[in-house]
Amino acid sequence: MANVNLSLQVLPVVPDCEIYYVVDQVIEMIKATGLKYVVGPFETSIEGELDELLEIVKKAQTICTELGAERVVSIVKIDYKEEGVTIDEKVSKYK
Repeated sequence: MANVNLSLQVLPVVPDCEIYYVVDQVIEMIKATGLKYVVGPFETSIEGELDELLEIVKKAQTICTELGAERVVSIVKIDYKEEGVTIDEKVSKYK
């Protein structure tokens, strides 16, 4: 299967002073996958196979709840085409 892009924004319902810590743990999990990713001010974009990326979304929910989130709102965007799509093809002209 070709690579796709998935952007994930997690909004854990935790006290304000804990939000960055919880989100940082999700980003560390993404980093540990070895996949290409880009952290932005609102979301993290990841490049990989769709099934693997959807597993990351599921793990992100678990991390948030294990760290005390009563609820997690996640916004997911997927850019998919059969021949694949890369982060570089979208943003390289801006670097």
